[in-house]
Amino acid sequence: MSGNLADFKNILPDFVKTDAELEMYKLRHSTEHVFAQAVTSLYPGKVKLAVAHISENTFANDAKWEIEMNEERFAEIEQKMQEIIDRNLPFIRKEVSVEEARELLKDNKFKLEWLEQFAAEDKTITMYWTGDEYVDLCKGPHLNSTGEIKAFKLLNVAGAYWRGDEKNEMLTRVYGTAFGSKAELDHYIEMQEEAKRRDHRLLGPKLDLFMFHETAPGMPYWLPNGLKLYNKLVDYWRTEHNKWGYREIASPLINKSELWKISGHWDHYKDDMFIADMGENEIYGVKPMNCPNAMLVFKSKQISYRDLPYRLSDTDRLHRYERSGTLNGLLRVRSFQQDDSHNFISEDMVASEYNHIFEVCKQFYGLFGLEYSFRLGTRPESFMGDLETWDKAEADLRQILDDSGKNYIVEEGDGAFYGPKIDILMHDALGREWQMGTIQLDFQIPRRFELSYIDKDGNKQTPVVIHRVIYGSLERFIGIIIEHFGGAFPAWMSPEQIRIIPIKDEHVEYANKLQKELYSAGIHVEVDDSAERMQNKIRKAQEMKVPYMLIVGGQEAADETVSVRLRTGEEIKGMKFSEFQEKLLGNIRSRKLELGL
Repeated sequence: MSGNLADFKNILPDFVKTDAELEMYKLRHSTEHVFAQAVTSLYPGKVKLAVAHISENTFANDAKWEIEMNEERFAEIEQKMQEIIDRNLPFIRKEVSVEEARELLKDNKFKLEWLEQFAAEDKTITMYWTGDEYVDLCKGPHLNSTGEIKAFKLLNVAGAYWRGDEKNEMLTRVYGTAFGSKAELDHYIEMQEEAKRRDHRLLGPKLDLFMFHETAPGMPYWLPNGLKLYNKLVDYWRTEHNKWGYREIASPLINKSELWKISGHWDHYKDDMFIADMGENEIYGVKPMNCPNAMLVFKSKQISYRDLPYRLSDTDRLHRYERSGTLNGLLRVRSFQQDDSHNFISEDMVASEYNHIFEVCKQFYGLFGLEYSFRLGTRPESFMGDLETWDKAEADLRQILDDSGKNYIVEEGDGAFYGPKIDILMHDALGREWQMGTIQLDFQIPRRFELSYIDKDGNKQTPVVIHRVIYGSLERFIGIIIEHFGGAFPAWMSPEQIRIIPIKDEHVEYANKLQKELYSAGIHVEVDDSAERMQNKIRKAQEMKVPYMLIVGGQEAADETVSVRLRTGEEIKGMKFSEFQEKLLGNIRSRKLELGL
């Protein structure tokens, strides 16, 4: 089906923003139809198709299977799909009446449910035929014919609830992908394999970082190594923000519903909160964000214009009721901490404060070797406040972004309910994009809390507030950098920085002596004095991604040296221990990404 982006703007998902992305969407959507045609042909009466999902890189098909569906069937299905593609069947769109559609879909309860919903919403009912053999309820768009599909692959099988509701029946979801060429497909598959090797859900428990338990879904347990990593990130955040004049606070984790009603969260965010009804007309909300508490702290004392910008930071634990089907390791959790701050400023400080925060972004993301860009989110449909203030806030942020020289995109309607925002989009080692921090401009909530500061003429003025996080959720950030580094962290942030490996039992005493000295210097170090062979000890240290291994034997003990083995395989024999310690501390103090000494 021909057409450009404007022709389909009302039916396309948000991630399709360019004509090139539209072509990839049509390609994957069309390939999903070929998949559906193939399985209904191969297994007649055994598959009830429910719904298709098209994402930025994949397509997926949810269906009720009367036979077991697994990856062993992929070769057979892919062969059938290729036959359909080779026949170059046209995709034909037709508008039909509700009655015609009911007749065509009479044997499929899932499609009929969609049809009745579309009919109730008075939507145009469209069906797509592949040649004259297969028909489906679909809004499109598609390619002109199956022959335009050049490279595809089925990926994996998973479970999914009908319409994403855990109260509904479980369906089988089959994922696949399609690209414009075999070379592009091969590159994608290679990147997916690398992503599997880096998957934080596998590396986290293996490296003793975190775990989950069914009694607390979406709420990670931080294990010894993970808590060391967590604290290193928070300690760095705390040290640097102290230099910039931030005032760190901590506030209650549970507040009466009255607080959330003042801030507007009760009306706009209640369904995503954990609510505790204690009886006696006392209803509490578990804190999903820090902003209302920061407003109370600001209001607790009289602030002068001389105190501005007044920056209140915190890392309190937050809880949000994410739906069970959306939970994803550390990337989507219900319990997390943010490196939060609420910066109270006057209106004429907006540009300068954003520029300050941009410098913070540059320092923090540069520390991890991360590239990033910005995204402007504008007024959502459900917003708080007046249009004039919103228009001004959006214009201010557009100008700040233009002046910054940093690449940015605009996401219409993606702002917070109280103001427009600038999101930080991070790009990892595999080229994937993640939304990390956010910098939100708020004229509304300060008014609702009746906040004020005294200006230079002695008059009360309402402050503007910038809500900002740089790491974002610490849990999400750690999940992403686990994958970014593949668990092989730079020395400064590694939970275990050194493992000392004595060659024989008689060398354990020297190993313990070195451990004590390194401990005193603040280094995280372990001694492997197990009875295993040295090569097994080295292998285990490398599996745990320990940056440095110190191999010590009789010669090293006599000369007060160490044989250094880096995680990368590089070796330095006979290095004076004092020299090693000095160079290691230099590496850690400068927070280098490389391990070289």
